[in-house]
Amino acid sequence: MKKLLNTLFVTTPDVYLSLDGENVVVKQEDKVLKRVPLHNLESVCAFGYTGVSPALMGACADRNVAITFMTKNGRFLARVIGEDRGNVVLRKEQYRISDDDRRSAAVARNFILGKIYNSKWIVERAIRDYSLRLDAERLKRVSLSLSETMKFVRSVEDLEVLRGLEGAAAVQYYSVFDDLILQQKESFHFHGRSRRPPLDAVNALLSFLYTMLSNDMKAALEAVGLDAYVGFMHRDRPGRASLALDVMEELRAVMADRLALSLINKKLINGGGFCQKENGAIIMDDDTRKQVLQAWHERKQETITHPYLNEKISWGLVPYVQALLLARYIRGDLDEYPPFLWK
Repeated sequence: MKKLLNTLFVTTPDVYLSLDGENVVVKQEDKVLKRVPLHNLESVCAFGYTGVSPALMGACADRNVAITFMTKNGRFLARVIGEDRGNVVLRKEQYRISDDDRRSAAVARNFILGKIYNSKWIVERAIRDYSLRLDAERLKRVSLSLSETMKFVRSVEDLEVLRGLEGAAAVQYYSVFDDLILQQKESFHFHGRSRRPPLDAVNALLSFLYTMLSNDMKAALEAVGLDAYVGFMHRDRPGRASLALDVMEELRAVMADRLALSLINKKLINGGGFCQKENGAIIMDDDTRKQVLQAWHERKQETITHPYLNEKISWGLVPYVQALLLARYIRGDLDEYPPFLWK
């Protein structure tokens, strides 16, 4: 359990939430695990089919404290909130920003700053840890190029220019991604991003992890009351969770790319777990998919210190914290959206 930004995250399995006076009480069987004053909360986010008493639900509804129910893996189930509030004000402001290209660019450039910064961190860490095995000078040139791109991004007010800079940075980063694959080179090689369909095992793995991340990001945005389908950089398209794609940009390298490299370099998966379809697409077999899913959920349990809040949380809560920060920015509680800049 963790209280962040006036939100109580309940991640302990098999617990029950009840009301005692003006306090939320978290119980496991007959043991009280935590008591939190209700007046300190804006929302409760419960993972894993947590039970909630009718009295607590009624008290939360009266005080406009939202209760969000998620599966233990982070899939959104439902959100309960009193009739007086909802999220109409928050969403109307989100739509206003989305309809204004200049305001959209002001938010989107921070997503892209986070993406480039974290991509640069992946490259810098490889230089630090494997300088004798890699062409360190080549990687340093890419790192310097990413730093230069960030300088331009900081002042961009045009979405098309921002998209161009993001694309150029992605080309630079992916140009050395194959260098970061240190094991099983005969089965895992990367010569550029291919999506629909993925044309090699690395792209198949990345696409699967990006899908998992986008699902988590979509659930997080829905949990805080934002519309996951109305974005700022990714524009509206039927069926596409554009805002989820926006916010996950800054998390791709540190949550998905790092795990992909770890799975390959530690030989937790192998080339035999991938097969080619008639159209040339490379897909994972069921056993490999299960291994990747297990590794994904294990990684989400690992604890980090959030670089903006300076508090310890699990990786799995990072999308929810970023969604909360974005909601606060849209409401006007923050002057600027703080991207996730991993250290």
